[in-house]
Amino acid sequence: MLSYPSGMTVSSRALNLLTDALRAHRNQRATRWRKLSAGRQALLVVAYLRKGETYADLARGFKIGTSTVYRYLREALALLAAMAPTLAQTIEVARRNAFVIGDGTLLRIDRVAMASGRDRGFYSGKHKAHGLDVQVIADPIGRLVRISPPLPGARHDIGAAREHGIIDAITGADIPAVADTAYQGAGPTVAVPQRRRLSRVQKEVNAAHARRRGPGERVNAELKNWRILRKIRSCPSRAAELVAAVQTLMIASA
Repeated sequence: MLSYPSGMTVSSRALNLLTDALRAHRNQRATRWRKLSAGRQALLVVAYLRKGETYADLARGFKIGTSTVYRYLREALALLAAMAPTLAQTIEVARRNAFVIGDGTLLRIDRVAMASGRDRGFYSGKHKAHGLDVQVIADPIGRLVRISPPLPGARHDIGAAREHGIIDAITGADIPAVADTAYQGAGPTVAVPQRRRLSRVQKEVNAAHARRRGPGERVNAELKNWRILRKIRSCPSRAAELVAAVQTLMIASA
């Protein structure tokens, strides 16, 4: 067995948030002894999410069993997911900004049933891959506000946003938003690029719109930096917990 020192570009605030949550959880359960301290368990979980390490590699690196790794991860992911913001909390944050940026992205997944066409709902024709659609909301300077629970990748962005109640919540609260053409017809407060034959002035308007959407694209790129989400190895039904856990750590790191 070989080991080596490594690093992760994750804020210490995110690690401390998880450590405090694990410590409080252990005190609540009156846990007397664990193989890893709360801080080491938090580090294990962050390594799993950020670097996509396998259970076997984590077990070797932290000198514990793979079954212990599994239990530690399940415990911590549930705590992180419970701390993810609700839609109502998202709207309260959005009210404090000049506008928000909405965008959808596909998280690839290979754990889908291929028999009898059951995978079709997860196949994105746009990306030519199976995956899960998540709706991302960011503030004007590129800080994450919320990631929606995942839906099958065949779902169109505006349909997913409506199903999650995002469109109704934003328009109902009269919050200005910018998005791409996939959100055409989302409502009067959601600005999208102009389409088809464009005059010079309209092209300039679209260029300005693209600049406003730029920080939202950076949030999507940062989301993919959490390697566990580059290609989800778990069952689609467990993906919501992974997404919510990463969301909590990203918001804590901002």
